[in-house]
Amino acid sequence: MTVNPIPDGYPRVSPHLSVAGAADAIEFYKRVLGASERMRMPMPGGAIAHAELELGGSVIMIGDEMPGGRDPSPKTLGGSPVALFVYVEDVDAVFKQALEAGASSVQVPEDHFYGDRVAMFDDPYGHRWNIATHIEDVPPDEMERRAAAAASEMS
Repeated sequence: MTVNPIPDGYPRVSPHLSVAGAADAIEFYKRVLGASERMRMPMPGGAIAHAELELGGSVIMIGDEMPGGRDPSPKTLGGSPVALFVYVEDVDAVFKQALEAGASSVQVPEDHFYGDRVAMFDDPYGHRWNIATHIEDVPPDEMERRAAAAASEMS
């Protein structure tokens, strides 16, 4: 019998989020991002050892931070060095919903030269999310021109 080294139903890359309060975070991601819960492995006392959420064709693995463990949460670290990028149907609506659900604004929705409308928020668990709606297909020559203009504005 041959075993597929990458299990069916899993993309090549899946983020794992360590969270102080995974059960609440799962509900936040379901409500705000439209994720669906694939599975959950609870531990005695109610902590979550491992859970999986599906968002489009992506899988997000999530679990409670374990004291003394190897996967500290952003709250333990004082922030997250990683941001997750998610395309959504309506960036403005999702951003508003995230703030109403307890997220904090990092960047309000705005149009960017590369054809996406982007916003950024920190969820109540310390993870940073970039959300975007693609609003324009930019041809390569125009992209090059716009990128150069944007770079000169930053100088």
